[in-house]
Order: sequence, then C-alpha cells, then structure tokens
Amino acid sequence: MTSTVIYKGALRTEMKHLLSGSIIENDAPTDNHGKGERFSPTDMVATALGSCLLTTMGIKADSIGIDLTGTTVEITKIMKAEPRRIGGIKAHVTFVQGLNLDEKQKELLERTARTCPVERSLHPDMELDFQFKW
Repeated sequence: MTSTVIYKGALRTEMKHLLSGSIIENDAPTDNHGKGERFSPTDMVATALGSCLLTTMGIKADSIGIDLTGTTVEITKIMKAEPRRIGGIKAHVTFVQGLNLDEKQKELLERTARTCPVERSLHPDMELDFQFKW
C-alpha cells in the first residue's frame, strides 16, 4: 500500500504517505464548491507533472555530471468542462543560470522531461505545453 486518504469533511481530504508518514491535505477548488485553501486534487496532478519532470531530469543530469539545483518549473493547469477534467498543462522550465551545456545535452534533458512517468500516465488527449528556458 502506498498511502491512505481520509475525508475530513468540508470537501477536504488528508493523505498520508505510509513509508515516510508525511501528510498532505487538499481542498476542492473555489470554482467547485471548495475553500481553495490547499492544493486541489487536479492541482496535485498538474504539479506532480512538474515534480516528475524535474526529478527525472535530475536523475539523468546526475548520471552525466550536471547539477540542476535551482532549476524551476512553473505549472499552469487548464480545466475543461463537460466532463470536468484537466484539459491541458503548461510546464515552463527555467534552468539555473550558469549551466554550460551543449545542444546534445539540452536535447537529452528535454526528452527526459517529456517522457517522465507522470507524463506517460496522463490521458493522450490532454494538451501538454513544455517550454524550456536555458
């Protein structure tokens, strides 16, 4: 088992990661009857994409002697209606200043990001916009 989720009432859940014991709460968003005081479940899906692409790029970068510490990704989630779902995610990556990479290394890291496990788990109809700022 990976985690447990408890409904706390008022459209809030508490998720516990069983291996570490860490806890995350989320709320329904304000446009769907919630308070919006925490990440919503769909915010977490979109944000997981950003975390995954940075993590997989970090693994690849470490294997070739590159330090990506300080690299960031800005995530924008785009919702669609009927049925309500995530229709798209924008992931704009800004690499830490001072990286001296050749085109082959940049291409390798971008390809790694575009094929991270979360990206591969999303519905193929979801529109993904990856942008990389070197």
